[in-house]
Amino acid sequence: MNLKDNISCLRGVGAKRAEALKKLNIETIGDLLWLFPRKYEDRRNVLSVMEAPLDTDVLISGRVVTAGLSGNPYSRSRLLKVLIEDNTGTVQLLFFNGKYLANYFKPGAEFVFFGKITLRNGIRQMTHPEFHKPGDKGDIRGLIPVYPLTEGLTQNQLRSWQLELMEKHAAEEAAEWLPDWIVTECNLCSPAHALSNIHFPKERKNFLEARYRLIFEELLTLQTGLFYIKNGSRGNANAVAASKAVSVKPFENSFQFELTDSQKKVFAQIEKDMEQEKNMNRLVQGDVGSGKTAVAEMAMFKAVKSGFQAAMMAPTELLAKQHFASLKRDFEPFGVKVGLLSGSLSAKERKAVLESLKSGETDILVGTHALIQSDVRFANLGLVITDEQHRFGVNQRELLSAKGRNPDILVMTATPIPRTLAVILYGDMDISVIDGMPRGRKPIKTFARKESARGKVYDFVHEQVKQGRQAYVVAPLIEESEKLSCRSAEEVFEELRAKYPDIRIGFVHGLMKQNEKDAAMEKFAAGETDILVSTVVIEVGIDVANASVMVIENSERFGLAQLHQLRGRVGRGSTQSYCILISDSESRVAKKRNEIMCQTTDGFVIAEEDLKLRGPGELFGTRQHGLPELNISDLVRNAEILETTKNIAVELIERDPELSSPENSGLKERVRKMFGDKIQLRL
Repeated sequence: MNLKDNISCLRGVGAKRAEALKKLNIETIGDLLWLFPRKYEDRRNVLSVMEAPLDTDVLISGRVVTAGLSGNPYSRSRLLKVLIEDNTGTVQLLFFNGKYLANYFKPGAEFVFFGKITLRNGIRQMTHPEFHKPGDKGDIRGLIPVYPLTEGLTQNQLRSWQLELMEKHAAEEAAEWLPDWIVTECNLCSPAHALSNIHFPKERKNFLEARYRLIFEELLTLQTGLFYIKNGSRGNANAVAASKAVSVKPFENSFQFELTDSQKKVFAQIEKDMEQEKNMNRLVQGDVGSGKTAVAEMAMFKAVKSGFQAAMMAPTELLAKQHFASLKRDFEPFGVKVGLLSGSLSAKERKAVLESLKSGETDILVGTHALIQSDVRFANLGLVITDEQHRFGVNQRELLSAKGRNPDILVMTATPIPRTLAVILYGDMDISVIDGMPRGRKPIKTFARKESARGKVYDFVHEQVKQGRQAYVVAPLIEESEKLSCRSAEEVFEELRAKYPDIRIGFVHGLMKQNEKDAAMEKFAAGETDILVSTVVIEVGIDVANASVMVIENSERFGLAQLHQLRGRVGRGSTQSYCILISDSESRVAKKRNEIMCQTTDGFVIAEEDLKLRGPGELFGTRQHGLPELNISDLVRNAEILETTKNIAVELIERDPELSSPENSGLKERVRKMFGDKIQLRL
């Protein structure tokens, strides 16, 4: 059986099932072999009838005592009742529509059964258990694979097809493709052994060998491809270079605060990059409120005073307007002209902005996605800054960069990512971390409260407002129903308005038009609203130094990283700020989240904990970072293998930079398949 054969050559795979398999990206025998189990059911221990626990999946064996059909003899949907026994007791098996099995369960025959035993009217019962007659094909004992499913497929079908592949030695068609020195040095089993034992492991040792091999080869392919992407994106000879003669000290001295050591260190890395002939490609990670914008402004000053223009792309119009206002304030004393391009400009205003940009009169342009439109032309773009990178696709960043001659690229994100993951998710970038907070900032105090304390919580908020502060109240998105969440937020809004008629309360939610949302947020930013009740639309958005309280209703409905991002909307001034989590949830994960939030304000600690609670798939969708989907690997749980494969990839490429030797042809083919046209080398 050839791995490239169509899946329809398997028994039982007709047009409908082939279509269902296609939804799992399975079209060939090889595709099916590489559909790995997502977990295993341990069915190695056969329990006696009386010791088997109730209401949980168990494996039992027994002899058939009686088997008979009940109901109308002319009906197709007849109930088959089978009584089985072992040396400890009896169990009644129920099979609906069981007419076709009536002659199979002959008295005295021995069977093995897997399913849940329930107790009904004092009788132990199993409904539709899996069963196997010793000696027949398709044993249900052992470590049994559980596969990803889609409509129209069952576990038994997939197991049966995988078993057929094993019987026809399809796994043996998987030839060794890694160089001998890697197989020996890393003590890897063969691909055939790995494929056989990932599907039907006989022993735990075999399973672990198989799993290690398959994870290793997938991560080695990933690391090798990332190496070429990273190095292929560097070293453009015609890249812009900022002048070493330009000092940013006068601009730095104009700030009303002193930079932290971390900010200074990160800017030194940026400045060094900008002065090189090769273009900069750097990610700056900094917790909410760590001072990333000040560092970005210094980079813009360096670019502009070196004769280049700078562009800053923000994820929302509101954030773009905020950046524009602060940049205009900071740059005007230095004769630097800042422009704003957003979707809400009139045609006349837009035309004026574009002409000023094209002529070189505008030095810095701030905007949203509007910056990447085809009619936006720069005179001499030298620096591109994107804010909150996780809101932009890689392609949008590239479209903006294409408006200059290989400009320097600076990406800022407030989403703390553990370094191991950051190196993978942003494999084409150098990474800087701002890990301190501006001087004078007081850590936000976080408290978890039950719903019974809600009245006291809002009295505290009222008290803060009376002292001249402002507050946010966030209600969650309930599942994916925005309408439902808006009603929930609306209830809070109406309740607060009725209880505290002496304060001004605003309301914003995801179903409002963009201009309505912006108007509500701008009123809050201007101090015309005391409390802003909102859904998570404020997660990325306004920066209001006077806001000192964040109340999060039903906090159990938010992820840890999301809670931290919301908390980061307060604590931006010198006043003591508070975050209050309201929840009655008894969920272990929800309680753990609240506990972590109350213990630390360090975003990187929170990111690590969130990974433990949720895993990387939920946190960092690899597609949004332009990365291939992984089949068996886990970037967090397999961190050690990730590090090993990185070192192997470096050594391998040092030996053979273009993977041109015959022993590396298999790896080259897999890198091509994994990354497609993202790798612009002679691979």
